[in-house]
Order: sequence, then C-alpha cells, then structure tokens
Amino acid sequence: MRVNKPSAILLPALKGLVLLLIVTGMSACAIFRHKGPTIDTMSLPQLYAKAHDAMVHADYSAAEKDYQRLIARFPSGPYNEQAQLDLAYVQYKDNKPDDASSTIDRFIKTYPLQKHVDYAYYLRGLINFDRTGGVIERWFGRQGAQSRRDQGYNLKAFDDFAELTRRFPNSAYAADARQRMIYLRNVLAQSEINVAEFYLRHKAYVASADRAQYVIEHYQQSPEVADALAILCRSYLMLDQKKLAEQVRKVLALNYPNHPYLKDPKWPHAPSTLRKLIPFSGHH
Repeated sequence: MRVNKPSAILLPALKGLVLLLIVTGMSACAIFRHKGPTIDTMSLPQLYAKAHDAMVHADYSAAEKDYQRLIARFPSGPYNEQAQLDLAYVQYKDNKPDDASSTIDRFIKTYPLQKHVDYAYYLRGLINFDRTGGVIERWFGRQGAQSRRDQGYNLKAFDDFAELTRRFPNSAYAADARQRMIYLRNVLAQSEINVAEFYLRHKAYVASADRAQYVIEHYQQSPEVADALAILCRSYLMLDQKKLAEQVRKVLALNYPNHPYLKDPKWPHAPSTLRKLIPFSGHH
C-alpha cells in the first residue's frame, strides 16, 4: 500500500502551530508562576519589609500606604507598634504634620510604657518644631524672623522636648532635645521682646514693662534678658518710677556692661522703613 506524504506546504504550517502552542503555554505558566503577593496577601514580615524599604528610599507616599495596610491587617503585636512609629515618621517627612501628629498622639496614648515611647515624644517635638518657620529661616538661622511668627507650635515643641528630657533623661534623643529647647527658649524670649518693643514705641509703658518683666522671670538664661532689663528700665522712667528704673539700670550695668542702652537712652530704635522692606530681615 502506498502512503501519501504530507505536502511541502502543510509541514511548515504544522510546525508553526506546534511552536505557537508551546510558546503560549510557557507564557501562561510564567504569568501564573511569577505573580507575587500583594499588600493584602503578604505575610506580616514581608509587608513590613516592603514598607520599610520604601521609607528607606524616601518613597514616603508608598511607605505610608504600606504601613497603614499593615496596621489594618495586623492590629496588634511588635510589628504593629513599630509600624505606627514609622507611619508617623513618613507622614512627618512627607509634610503632613497634622496626620503625623494624630498618629504619634494615638501611639503615646495607647502605648505609654512602650520601649520606644521616648522616640515618640521626640518625634512629636520635631513635628511641632518644624511647623513654624520657613525653610530659608531654618537654613540661614533667621531667629529674628522666626520670633515674629505665631509661637503656639514652638511652645508645644518646647513642652514635648521638656517632657522627653524629664521622663527619659538618659534617652538617646535627650541631648538633641535639650539643644532644641535652648533654641526655642531664645526664640520665645525674643518674641516677647518684640512685643515689648512694640508697646514701648506706642507709649504703652505699663504693657512694655509687663512683657519685659515676663522675660526676666521666665527666660532667665536667655540672651534676651539684657534687652528685657533695658526695656524695663526705660518703661519705669517713662512711668516716673525713677527709683525702680535706677535699680534695674544697676542690674543691667552689672551683668551686661556693654549693652547699648547704657550709652543710648533712646534704645531700642524703631526699624527704618527701608529695613522693613528687605526680605527676610526679621522686621515687619
């Protein structure tokens, strides 16, 4: 019997079809084989590692999403506690101070005895510390301009750092917190001096004396005490309290013998109009 051989045209077509089926099958297997877990299916260590990697690489938006999902899926345990701290940090770095503050307040309230709660107080201080003052002021040390802003968050930051140093004096964050407190103390004192000068220029001498006295009593170690004494002395003179003025002047001369008020009784002088127009000069 004679068997017919496939035609020359049919053989290449069959080979092509078989090859296509093999390639398609391999592609399908590859798709199913390489499809990795999502944030809804990852294990706890995997999800934390993913979030932490995003944080380390400054992808704060992705890190925030991952940490939030971890906290929702695994509502307790060491990973959850660390994720809450990390979440507050990435929100802070992503310029979301309100969200960061809410997250860290919730952590402190829920875990007041957690082993890293000292960091929580420190981070809360940093969040409030950076709420006031622009980048230029921080970069160039424009304390004068800083002191003319609203001081509400500076007061909160000071209290946060103070609580940290009081509760955890040996914390790794205590030394930096103390340095920031010194800076904030001086800014707050200068803010009071600014108000005292304003009252003095507008002849509200009782008010200027009160502000100066407040600086002397509450910011004793700040450099602004010298200016406070000078303003208090001048205010007493304008109120015809010469005896009190002389007493204050003696204290000023004893502790700050080079203060300009001792040679210029009209100090402090109002800033010139031109000075007020200079950007970032610290005057308004």
